[in-house]
Parts: sequence; C-alpha cells; structure tokens
Amino acid sequence: MRASEIAKLPVVTLGGEDVAQVKDIVFDTARGTVRCFTLSGRGLLSGPLKRDLPWNKVHALGPDAVMIRDENALAEDDQTTKDLTASGGGNILGARVMTDGGTTLGKIVDAIIETGRTPTVAGYELEAAGRGHQRVLLPVIKPVAVSGEMVLVPDATGEFTAGDLVGFPEAAGGLRTRLEGET
Repeated sequence: MRASEIAKLPVVTLGGEDVAQVKDIVFDTARGTVRCFTLSGRGLLSGPLKRDLPWNKVHALGPDAVMIRDENALAEDDQTTKDLTASGGGNILGARVMTDGGTTLGKIVDAIIETGRTPTVAGYELEAAGRGHQRVLLPVIKPVAVSGEMVLVPDATGEFTAGDLVGFPEAAGGLRTRLEGET
C-alpha cells in the first residue's frame, strides 16, 4: 500500500468506535521507518486533533482502516510529531535514493507500506533518475543510511524495481535473495 493511500483512513478501535482520521504520516528518517500518524477529527468541519498515534500502538493496518486496541493508543498531545520535526526528521518526500556505489536511483515521491499486524516500510516509489518523470517501485530491505535528504541503499537494490504494486513482492523477494547470497 502506498503511504499516500493511508491518509484519510479512519482510525477504529477493536470495539468498533471510529475515533479519528489519519491526516499525515511522520517518518523517522534516521531509521527509515514510520514513527507515527498525525490525526484529524472525523467529519467535514473537524480540524486537527493535536494528538498523534505512535506506530507501536497500531494494532493492524488494513486497506480500509487503521486499527487500534482502544482510545488509550492515542498520545495525549502531538509530542512525537513535534520532537521529530524539531530534529529535522519527519518528511522523506523529495529525498534522493542513491546506491553505496554512487549511482542516483531517483527521488522519493511516496513510501510503500506492508500492511498487516506488523506494518513496515517496504520500499519507496521513486521518480526515476534519467527517465523523465517515470515512476518505479524500489524495495528497500537493508538501507545503508537514511537522512532527511538521502537514502543510501546497497548497489544491488537498483536491479530490483517494479512498475506497480502487483510486481513489488517479486522485486522485494529477488532483492532479499540477492542480499542474503552476498552475506
């Protein structure tokens, strides 16, 4: 699932209560992971909630909702978001992806999230370097380094891209096999 598809998903408790809506995703750029969701209220005229949902409090992430155990999963304020944005983190969109051999693969335009009980950042959608505005999906299994400006990946990563989400698991599997063979 693309990270952009998560925005506007409802946040629902296991008791069936619709408590919020995902407004945005805050990335931990140092680790290349999702740190939390910023939230807004439900309904047409609702605004920001000033509460966030830490990633470790998500029970499951599905195509139609973000599931939480109960409202206690929501942080009392949006301190996680404030801490990350103050340290320069929070947004990976626009960051460049480069191999550790020095080849630019492209610019991040979205993140690919594996859904389920333990959602993870599985890769990125890139505007490919040197191919106009063509977009490719790049699995990222072992990033070498991640900052707010750049994601550094092993050289082999650039050989395993997909044109759509259907082909993404095969590209990720091929990269995983290749990297395991190199260790």
